[in-house]
Amino acid sequence: MTRKQRAEELARELPRIYPTAHCELDYKNPLELLVATILSAQCTDVRVNIVTKELFKRCKTADDYAAIQQEELEEIVRSTGFYRNKAKSLRGMGTALVERHAGKVPSTMAELSAIPGAGRKTANVVLGNAFDINEGIVVDTHVGRLSLRLGLTTNSDPVKVEQDLMKLFPQEQWTLLSHWLIWHGRRRCRARNPDCKECELRSLCPSVDSPDRLLKK
Repeated sequence: MTRKQRAEELARELPRIYPTAHCELDYKNPLELLVATILSAQCTDVRVNIVTKELFKRCKTADDYAAIQQEELEEIVRSTGFYRNKAKSLRGMGTALVERHAGKVPSTMAELSAIPGAGRKTANVVLGNAFDINEGIVVDTHVGRLSLRLGLTTNSDPVKVEQDLMKLFPQEQWTLLSHWLIWHGRRRCRARNPDCKECELRSLCPSVDSPDRLLKK
């Protein structure tokens, strides 16, 4: 089976296996998703959702993030890790949105990726989920790991993995592809002790029963 053929089979199987796959960060608007995504770096979605319950009550607009004191924001986001840098990024984000975009979250890759604390991955999350724009593919640790295990790439660099995946899957599936792979990574193909025996993608996986074989290349 070629890489392209495997991708075509996965494009059919993954939506069947995970028909309700979606972004697991809690948000009600593009600003909240941008904030939650910035906080999600090196942190679980579960923890971020706990923190943003309080944060979204305190900060509702870009102006609020621009105006909040560093120390107060640090205390709110402390449990997400790297809290000083994250607080600084969120304040910079608020300032950038106010000064450059009239307080609104922009909907282009160039503008979003230039926001403090953001970057291409964050921009992809916001564009795909808040604006329904399939500009690229979110490559987090789950997507990167599964892309290697499933033989969809030989690269470990997220940018190169994204480029490989974009060549294999139709653009209208790019946002959902990330969700499908993330859900499979969390529920079945875990980093440690993946459940190869019960895996729904077993017949399509070149590293079945030896999940780290391709990772070591």
